[in-house]
Amino acid sequence: MAGAPDLLFALRNNFYIGAFQAAINSGDVQNLSEEDAIERDCLIYRSYIALGSYQLVINEVDSSAATPLQAVKLLAMYLLSADNKETVISSIREWLSDAAIGNNPILRLIAGIIFMHEQDYNEALKHTHAGGTMELNALNVQIYLKMHRSDHAEKQLRVMQQIDEDHTLTQLATAWLNLAVGGSKIQEAYLIFQDFSEKYQMTSLVLNGKAVCCMHMGNFDEAESFLLEALNKDAKDPETLANLVVCCLHLGKPSSRFLSQLKLTHPEHMLVKRGLTAEESFDRAVQTV
Repeated sequence: MAGAPDLLFALRNNFYIGAFQAAINSGDVQNLSEEDAIERDCLIYRSYIALGSYQLVINEVDSSAATPLQAVKLLAMYLLSADNKETVISSIREWLSDAAIGNNPILRLIAGIIFMHEQDYNEALKHTHAGGTMELNALNVQIYLKMHRSDHAEKQLRVMQQIDEDHTLTQLATAWLNLAVGGSKIQEAYLIFQDFSEKYQMTSLVLNGKAVCCMHMGNFDEAESFLLEALNKDAKDPETLANLVVCCLHLGKPSSRFLSQLKLTHPEHMLVKRGLTAEESFDRAVQTV
């Protein structure tokens, strides 16, 4: 239906910029088709997952729910406990190989997110590379950047720009790519996050984006002020804590409190793992002296 209003625009947009509580609050949308109602519920449950309410999602999505919702429940189970990982990955593989549901875009998206968490980027791309939705395209950009393949990320971004240059995810993906490329592109990335902060509510995601740009440009004092503002919004956000550790080190300020918080709340974070590896290497080196 040409010109029909996009009833889920506000909900979707809040989710993309990391305003998860606002996304949940804007979820009371009436007169939706069955497909849109499922998308609405997926976005609301994914917002709860982003806020750490894994158990709520697991409790509310029962076995009769539609495939996309079942996929979102698997993500909640995966993130809830390391003990669930094998079961979840085995279920995901089984569902993806089922001809009836294997091509469902939300199922492919969740598979991509889970395999990206596992750092199995080739497996993630196997299910996401065909795209089909803006979220799948944006996830492809993220995966390629994790693989240090900004050339492939740029191709994906061009696909997104052809579909909708002004889409929030296209803008976000542009900023991610600009950060990866560096140099003069950092200022362009900063302007995208600045534009978001003027148009939408300020979120940890937007503040971290601005802070990372500032750090790249050597403005660590400004970066710190953005990160402390982000910490006020979400004291457990792993990216905020990790970025504060890096920022404090550059400013010559103590960073141990932020690192301790990160270890407690997100022991699997890359910064924590790298730190432990470095400590173990140091201990081994000391023992051999």
